[in-house]
Amino acid sequence: MLSPVSDPMTRDERRAGASLAAIFGLRMLGLFLILPVFSVYAPTLAGGDDVLLVGFALGAYGLTQAFFQIPYGMASDRWGRKPVIVAGLLLFAAGGFLAAAADHIGWVIAGRVIQGAGAISAAVTALAADLTREQHRTKVMAMIGATIGLVFALSLVAAPVLYAAIGMPGIFTLTSVLALAAIILLLKAVPSPPAMAVPRRVPFATVLRHPQLARLNFGVLALHMMQTALWVVVPPLLVAVGGLAVTEHWKIYLPAVLLSFVVMVPAIILAEKRGRMKMVFVGAVSLLTLVQAGLATLAGGLYSVGAWLMIFFVGFNILEALQPSLISRIAPPEAKGAALGVYNTTQSIGLFLGGVVGGWLLKHHGAHAVQWFCAALGLTWLVLAATMKPPAHARGKTT
Repeated sequence: MLSPVSDPMTRDERRAGASLAAIFGLRMLGLFLILPVFSVYAPTLAGGDDVLLVGFALGAYGLTQAFFQIPYGMASDRWGRKPVIVAGLLLFAAGGFLAAAADHIGWVIAGRVIQGAGAISAAVTALAADLTREQHRTKVMAMIGATIGLVFALSLVAAPVLYAAIGMPGIFTLTSVLALAAIILLLKAVPSPPAMAVPRRVPFATVLRHPQLARLNFGVLALHMMQTALWVVVPPLLVAVGGLAVTEHWKIYLPAVLLSFVVMVPAIILAEKRGRMKMVFVGAVSLLTLVQAGLATLAGGLYSVGAWLMIFFVGFNILEALQPSLISRIAPPEAKGAALGVYNTTQSIGLFLGGVVGGWLLKHHGAHAVQWFCAALGLTWLVLAATMKPPAHARGKTT
């Protein structure tokens, strides 16, 4: 067996990993920039005083992503990864331009639905698998997952500043420009994949019934339900609790984000290098559950909200890095594309349900109901995570 030192990633593998992570990051940044400020902007639109529609607008792109992730993955098997990714990014850009021009929340929802139809996550991760050898695939998947966590954190800091500078239509336009930039990066920087051999067929039901993959699929559903539901209630909470204008929300987000990375990096090292994957994973799920219960019973002011948000970022960023890595390790080698398609589909469903359920609960039962629902969801996930069988610690192996 070759060690990682004697068998390092090739130049093309490093380039593929970095450029695909950047493409994923540009697209996700465009999505995440909306979350911290949209619920404050929405009342300025016709129909935007209905919090259920606000929640639907936040989560709508997840609904169409849920329908298109697996078809996009299958299309990329037939017609190639890059053409499918380009088509998806063009749809995403078109939806952003539509939302930017909207004067009614219904048109924003339509734009978000079109954005979601550009469901390229499965195709991008499949391309990453095409361009990396088995012994380095986990690193690239973790790189992509960590990038999602990083751009989520960046969006929380940048969104209020951008909102003050260019407004919500400007942010929607920026999301489209970022998608077009991702197309250029894909065509110029990402190596072309080798010709694909016809793999041994694995029944799709085998992937769906795989108990460890099912745990991870529920986990990504729960994670993104919590994420979207949180941003239905947090921006108004910062205004109500601390009287903090939306343009100054960065004063809470920035310290929370920076402190979360101080904790996250050692946790990832502990999971990957020290073979404590399950311990770190379960601990991160516990943190998310604790945050929801803490916000539901909130006592104190602005600093209390900031502390809970910092803890949320720690758990979220750890799980965004670990879960794609675990999928790539656990999935049957002949069904990685299918497993990634299912994983990304459940992620999209979570994004949609988080916005809709969060908006409905806020409208009919108040903000505390949103947090208690998320706490119950986290507790269910914690039980499943505690019974998870992590892959064997594979340091030094090539497969």
